[in-house]
Amino acid sequence: MDKMISTLMQACVITVDVDASIESVEKILHFHHLSCVPVVDATGRCFGIVSSTDIVHFHASNKDAKIERAWEICTHKIIEVGTGTSIKEAAQLMVAHNIHHLLVVEDDAIRGIVSSIDFIGEFLLKIAELQETD
Repeated sequence: MDKMISTLMQACVITVDVDASIESVEKILHFHHLSCVPVVDATGRCFGIVSSTDIVHFHASNKDAKIERAWEICTHKIIEVGTGTSIKEAAQLMVAHNIHHLLVVEDDAIRGIVSSIDFIGEFLLKIAELQETD
């Protein structure tokens, strides 16, 4: 049986409010060593994702990070999976959509997030297991 994405995801997900300033989003990304952060509305539903790439593009526009809000720069088309999705299926989705982060959602609530780095870690574990059997 395939391993489920819930075994690979990061369950502790830091989020920002839709009205958070870009300046505060940058501080959160930096402080927590994150490459993205989900943007949530008042009900906790995911509105979008702000990635470090979005921040770079924002600064190229010469807008004020104290004035502009997270909802204005986040990626709104969110690719998400449920906790019962297989790791293989999640990886295929990420490749098909050319994304580096995938939200894990259940009952409209964010349960976790998985990144391409998480998959690399899993891949390295598999390599180590194969080398032990040789």
